[in-house]
Amino acid sequence: MTTYDVNVNGSIFDWNLETGDFHFENDEVVMFWVNTAFKTLFDSIEEIAGEKESELVLETAGYRTGKIVSQFYMDTIGNTDEILTKLPNTYVTAGWGITDVVYYSIKEKKAVITVKNGWEHKVKLAQKKTGEGKFLPGHWAGVFSGLFDANVWYKVEKSQIGGEEYSQYEFFPSDITPTLNVQSLFDEQTKKVRAELEQLTEQRTQVLSDIIKEISSPIIPVMDSILVVPLVGPYDELRAEELLNRTLLNLPHYNAHFLVLDLTSLSGFDDYTLDFIRKFVGSASLLGTKCLLVGISAELSMKIVHSGHTVASVPCFTILQQGIKYALEQQGLEITQKKS
Repeated sequence: MTTYDVNVNGSIFDWNLETGDFHFENDEVVMFWVNTAFKTLFDSIEEIAGEKESELVLETAGYRTGKIVSQFYMDTIGNTDEILTKLPNTYVTAGWGITDVVYYSIKEKKAVITVKNGWEHKVKLAQKKTGEGKFLPGHWAGVFSGLFDANVWYKVEKSQIGGEEYSQYEFFPSDITPTLNVQSLFDEQTKKVRAELEQLTEQRTQVLSDIIKEISSPIIPVMDSILVVPLVGPYDELRAEELLNRTLLNLPHYNAHFLVLDLTSLSGFDDYTLDFIRKFVGSASLLGTKCLLVGISAELSMKIVHSGHTVASVPCFTILQQGIKYALEQQGLEITQKKS
């Protein structure tokens, strides 16, 4: 024989060994070993996607297969009462466990079912899990959504794997759908990733900021009595205060008579920057150190004039060498070539 037919309490199984087909209720099916093959399938999904994500995958898959089941029986039987009378027998003969429709109301779009020794429960036991599965309740939510022609979701009232005699699910009208759950998970993950990126960015920004503080605008001793501080890039309030405080705190240590501010690489020159320089000059003078400005280009000088500010009391020079030479002359010093 190459064909076999078995009627199990009204549910029809048939095999065709010649073509390799196996049918249940007139549709093709396939068998899996629950404690090995099914467990491996679940473990693989969880390993690849993550535990929370795999639960959502199974719940969504259960819901969609439930919608398919409801559509099939609505097309073939068409009567919700008759379908709900038949389904428990269909599921138990298919190895889905002992299912009982405890209550349902087509008008209220509500239902309660119990499932004992379902295949998902057995997989959870094989995985040594303690949480209720998501596929079966999601599946029945899909079934009732199709039969009631409404969005139906579920709540787990009892859990067999949690120690109860059976699992019990309550179904009710709801705006919750697998699509919304997927979007919610996506939003949650996006928010988490964004927070991690923001934290990482903040940490790296702090590191870069510390590095910039160390390498930008360094205090360069030219001689015991002369210091040079190059101003590099734009200055905001934070960076300006950092430079001012660091320089003023170190001035007594150097015991310098002249502080040369090199503006050659200064950018973003505005009223705030000019006020900052004036403040710098005034603070240094209170400590007994005279300031010079070097690196004054034609463009920068025009900006200073147009701003309405004046730095007439501060010696200004085009290049650094001129400023150094002036500071030396003011102290009665000069640089001469060594006599051979």
